[in-house]
Order: sequence, then C-alpha cells, then structure tokens
Amino acid sequence: MSFNLLKGKKGIIFGALDENSIAWKTAERVHEEGGEFVLTNAPVAMRMGQIKELAEKTGSQIIPADATSVEDLQKLIDQSMEILGGKIDFVLHSIGMSINVRKGKHYTDQNYDWTQKGTDVSAMSFHKLMQTLYKSDAMNEWGSIVALTYMAAQRVFPDYNDMADNKAYLESVARSFGYFFGRDKKVRVNTISQSPTPTTAGSGVKGFDGFISYADKMSPLGNATAMDCANYTVAMFSDLTKRVTLQNLYNDGGFSNMGVSDAVMSTFTGEEQ
Repeated sequence: MSFNLLKGKKGIIFGALDENSIAWKTAERVHEEGGEFVLTNAPVAMRMGQIKELAEKTGSQIIPADATSVEDLQKLIDQSMEILGGKIDFVLHSIGMSINVRKGKHYTDQNYDWTQKGTDVSAMSFHKLMQTLYKSDAMNEWGSIVALTYMAAQRVFPDYNDMADNKAYLESVARSFGYFFGRDKKVRVNTISQSPTPTTAGSGVKGFDGFISYADKMSPLGNATAMDCANYTVAMFSDLTKRVTLQNLYNDGGFSNMGVSDAVMSTFTGEEQ
C-alpha cells in the first residue's frame, strides 16, 4: 500500500546487491512511495549482484562508486544532483564488510590490514559520504540520512567479530556528524539497528542461521524482516520524522530490551511454551 510519503523527494541508495538485501527492499518501497533515486554500489559488488534489474524496475540510474574514495563520492553526488535535477532529500548507507569474517579469522587473531579495510568500508565511508554531502551543500533542508547498524555495537556477539567495532564506530559518526548537519543544514542523521536478517552479507557470519532462530525466540514480536526495515527507513525519509535525529533506532521486535524469554528458557528447562 502506498501513501505517497516520498512524493517529490530525491535521493541516493547505497548497497543494493540482490533481492535479499535491505537496500533493495528499501529502493522498492521508496519507489512505491513516490521517491526518485540513484542507485550506487562498488563496481565489484555490482558484478556480483543484480542491481540492473532493480534499476529497470524502479526507473533509476546506476552510478558505480567506491564509498571509501572521496573522489568517487564527489562524482557520485555531483552526477546524482544532475540526474535528479537538484539537491538531495534522502540517503541510505547500507554498506558493511569484514574480510576477517569472510576469511574465518578469529577476533583474537585479526589480520589488521583486513581490519582497517573493513573499518574503511563499513564505517569511515559514512563519514566520507557525509563530509562530501556537507561540503557540497548537496542536501535539502529537512533531508534525512540513514545508516544501517546492528546491536553488536552495544553488546557482545562473539562471532560478529570486528564488524561489532565497525558498527560502534558507524553509530558514533552518525551522532557526531549529525550534530553539525542538523545545526548547519537542518538535515537529520540516524542509524537503524536491525534484527539479524538473512541477507547475502549477513549469511557470512558463523552460526548465523542459529542466531536468527535465537533472536526470533527472544523477541516478543519476532525478528523484523528486510521489508520491515525498508518501511521503517521510508518513515525516516518522510516528513513525518522531521525532528528525529542523532538516534540509534531499534527495529528488532523488542530484542534489544529483553533479558530472557519464555521460549528461550524452555530450551533449558524442557518445558513447552
């Protein structure tokens, strides 16, 4: 169902890889709500995914960009404003990568070159993106910038590895840069802390399927889906949330406030719930 929440709004969506990705679902929902956007991803990711299919479906153009390169980001923003016919109203940063996770390196035995690369892609890229937007005066007043994060930034999830550090850094950047973006440009910056979601990126974490099941049993409303996150992001892009900024917003079925649930306890006590 469409409510035209984003009619006339224009933006950039990072990180759509395939139909399982949150960025992909968000792009579909933004399109349904009347928004226009440019799609972008790293050239290597574009070769792996089906972003051209999404572009055709939503009538969008694709601009390849390495989010760790300020030069690429500047070209992306300049070309996006040219394509969209003016300043930008919304941006989704849906980027994350850990070579240590991908290569099976334990948190206590990191390859620090890989760690640094992962931090640059997953967190520093968000600062680079916002700095480029800020210096270019590319955002309309009351615009909205959202990055996707995870609760491992606050609590220990052993197999999430160095991605937990990356997400903590990402959330700090959102608050710190969000202050200046709000004060100087009337732009809001927030992060959405999503339930574990079966995306191509998430499935690389050891024991991920088991953890999805655990989180679902812990959450009174169950896990939030990729589409739930897309809907929440649409709300954050809309004028309905004009004064929500510097927040880390949990979209996790209540998981973040749980200590234990009956369903989880039953696995230890043997009692049916």
